[in-house]
Amino acid sequence: MPKFVTIGYGDQAGYDSTAAEVRDAAHAHDAKLLEGGAVMGIAGRPVQVRRPDGGDVTAQSGSFLSSTLPVAGFAVIEAATLEEAVELVSHTPCAVGHGVVEVWPLQETP
Repeated sequence: MPKFVTIGYGDQAGYDSTAAEVRDAAHAHDAKLLEGGAVMGIAGRPVQVRRPDGGDVTAQSGSFLSSTLPVAGFAVIEAATLEEAVELVSHTPCAVGHGVVEVWPLQETP
């Protein structure tokens, strides 16, 4: 089955402004995704890693990309199609809590 990487963006204010029953339903939906084999996690602090031309490794704190909303978490889900993946993530806390979720098709390498 195809896999998709999802990136959820959202902030506490958006989450808090969402009705409790909507948030609860979103968390219950996440629990079902986890039971079905999804891998989910809350975003920690990122580190940028570089090793130009195979030389010295440099690592610095901070994200490479920027967004108006902070990264809240990541998941790897399975779905038959991109449309199904979109439907699955449309019920998650970031999607319903005034955030956004990106869905990236994952093309696994052999």
